[in-house]
Amino acid sequence: MNRARGMSLLELMIVVALIATLAGIGAMVIGRSLPGRELHDAARTVAGELRFARARAIATGRPQVFVIDVNSREWRGADERQGRLPEGLDVVATTALEERPARDQAAVRFFPEGASTGGRIVIKRSEAAWRVDVAWLTGEVTLGRGEGEP
Repeated sequence: MNRARGMSLLELMIVVALIATLAGIGAMVIGRSLPGRELHDAARTVAGELRFARARAIATGRPQVFVIDVNSREWRGADERQGRLPEGLDVVATTALEERPARDQAAVRFFPEGASTGGRIVIKRSEAAWRVDVAWLTGEVTLGRGEGEP
């Protein structure tokens, strides 16, 4: 008599348990990397909007301003672009005193020749941070890890 060979219930249960364990480990790894990704994406958004404001100032021949509220994390840029950084992020901005429209707001102004009022915007969560620096002479916008030198 030939019996059909197959998997026993015990073998099937072991395979299902292994798949569930691997899926759980994968979810934890992905879940831990998301806060760091969100932080980096927020810094990239700010850097991109600053670069856009500079490009619009050069293209239109008119000064453009990027404003960020450090408490609400809301920003406003060139061509009426606006947005909000995700919850749980802290924003620290260092800009020219003349470019502070309100107490909790910081602004960077770009001029038609490409120069700016300069500044630094640091976006952080716990110990992790990304900084966006704007050179006053050239208006160049750079993105870097950490809070940088004061």
